[in-house]
Amino acid sequence: MPSRPTLTRLLTCLLTVLSSGHAISETAKPAQDGLKQITEDASAISAAEPLINTSITPTGPDYHSFANSDDYRTKHLALDLNVDFARKVLHGKATLQIETLTQGNTPLILDTRELDIQSVQAGHNGQLHEVKFSLGAKDTHLGSPLRIQLPKDATTVTIAYQTTPGASGLQWLEPRQTAGKKHPFLFTQAQAIHARSFIPLQDSPRVRITYDATIRTPKSLRAVMSADNDPTVGKNGVYKFHMPQQIPSYLIALGVGNLDFKPMGKRTGVFAEPELLDAAAEEFADTESMLETTEEVYGPYRWGRYDLLILPPSFPFGGMENPRLSFITPTVIAGDKSLVALIAHELAHSWSGNLVSNASWGDLWLNEGFTTYLTNRIMQFVYGDERYQMEMALGYDDLQIDLAERKDGDEILAIDIRGRDPDEVFSNIPYEKGSLFLNELEQKVGRDNFDRFLLEYFNKFAFQSISSADFIKYLQQTLLKQYPDKLDMKRINQWIFAPGIPQGAPHPQSDAFAKLDPLRQQWLNGKIKTSDIDTSDWTFHQWKYFLDSMPEKLTATQLQELDKTFGLTASKNNEIAFSWLMITVRNNYQPANDRLQTFLTNIGRNKFLRPLYRSLMENGKADTAREIFEKAKPGYHPLTVKVNSLIVYGDKQA
Repeated sequence: MPSRPTLTRLLTCLLTVLSSGHAISETAKPAQDGLKQITEDASAISAAEPLINTSITPTGPDYHSFANSDDYRTKHLALDLNVDFARKVLHGKATLQIETLTQGNTPLILDTRELDIQSVQAGHNGQLHEVKFSLGAKDTHLGSPLRIQLPKDATTVTIAYQTTPGASGLQWLEPRQTAGKKHPFLFTQAQAIHARSFIPLQDSPRVRITYDATIRTPKSLRAVMSADNDPTVGKNGVYKFHMPQQIPSYLIALGVGNLDFKPMGKRTGVFAEPELLDAAAEEFADTESMLETTEEVYGPYRWGRYDLLILPPSFPFGGMENPRLSFITPTVIAGDKSLVALIAHELAHSWSGNLVSNASWGDLWLNEGFTTYLTNRIMQFVYGDERYQMEMALGYDDLQIDLAERKDGDEILAIDIRGRDPDEVFSNIPYEKGSLFLNELEQKVGRDNFDRFLLEYFNKFAFQSISSADFIKYLQQTLLKQYPDKLDMKRINQWIFAPGIPQGAPHPQSDAFAKLDPLRQQWLNGKIKTSDIDTSDWTFHQWKYFLDSMPEKLTATQLQELDKTFGLTASKNNEIAFSWLMITVRNNYQPANDRLQTFLTNIGRNKFLRPLYRSLMENGKADTAREIFEKAKPGYHPLTVKVNSLIVYGDKQA
């Protein structure tokens, strides 16, 4: 058996191989290959300092994609699609411009998920002919490979197809599920690997493409995409789009509904249903300021315009960073700008995530950790130090919750997600642990120096997809070389490849929160009443901290007093309402039951739904959870149904 330090280095390298996208297969062979490489290099590694051996962690094939992107690489996608609300399908053609990288007569393999492929044509110089194709066996997580036999020198492939009504990346909403109640609505959600459910393509973040699209809709509705939307175009039923920058497939996005536009600045504006438009524009009016201040520190915004699309409340996430047009949940329209950190987060992705992307889903922290760090800095730029400290402290508390609930292997930044649904990688680990890691780097080398590093990093890897190994190699060439007395690879390895938070890591705290602890404790001890607590200048962040730090169990009298004094059951701030409902579920506070049912039925954001359904199940209310879920399910996004079915029914019925 090797010595403990040597074993640690070997395990580190194993984790690196498994998390790097080194293999494409879902079988045991990739792990065997990785172990073989580790064995061959073990003597060299054990003799050196505990550095990551980046030579064995290339940006390899994406093991969540069937696509043979080392043989063929898509350069451009052209879509011509009809939006059929009656049948709940998209139908039309996808044309791929491809570059051949192989010498053999290898079939082109694309990713699909339950698509109806009608015909395939291929050729070059505009001369296309019908070619043979076949769909492979369906994989639970990956869908089905589409194999296309290409003629020699083919550069163009056109696929006629249609989606199916249950496509995982599409949600079709009835008029009653929208703000206006008169028109249907469609939106897509391609991250992580759901683009393949509405487009046959190389659905991997390591493949970046440009795209054009023609979208045909009912004439009363407007289509918008993650592309160059022209807000001056009237509703005419045919919309054309162009995305000139190369993006990964998960950033292709489409929304169709009764949408109007309102500008917020010279480069920013909002699309929304008329009923939400003014409130959204007022709530997010600081978006232009956020964009300008971010440019001053991290370099120019490279995407033209930055607009927002406000979706119906069934959207399963807070936001989605689709370039040029972030998709946003209406649950953050609070009336006081208290929840606009979400806008800062999606905007920050314009640098970290969209400009520089993770090459595989095991490297999600390269998107979300960097973006969370930038989000906090943007909030500081625009709203000041106190807001920055509160955002950081709440993020740290959220991270502690996830660390307590997840397995050691899932607490790693460069996580091994092979053989699993990549949607499982989304937690506070890549977001908040990744941000905390960058925060430590900032503290060790100084903020100005770290800002300079990030600016150079964004420029170096602009419009590229990279792995953890790529980042580590760049870190070795820059900060580690510049500050050898302040940084070392052993510590870097610990952050990226070990579970938990390294000892001595930063622990963000806020003075605005510290003063609430004695007030809460005095009330719990019966020394003061809730009416004695002055909350007139409390921010949402303080309310959340005050509620989230309550003990697990409260008495009926305490619950009634809190609710009567502060009107928590009736709160219109969805974050505050969520924190309160978590307390009421744990304590069986029946006066909040109607609000709980309304909340779970009318909101599809998984950040809220998963904890509430889980709490209902853990507190002996399985029947209630299932009754509400069945009632709400028709209005949920397919991803929301999948995730919460596992909670309320378990694996058997998911």
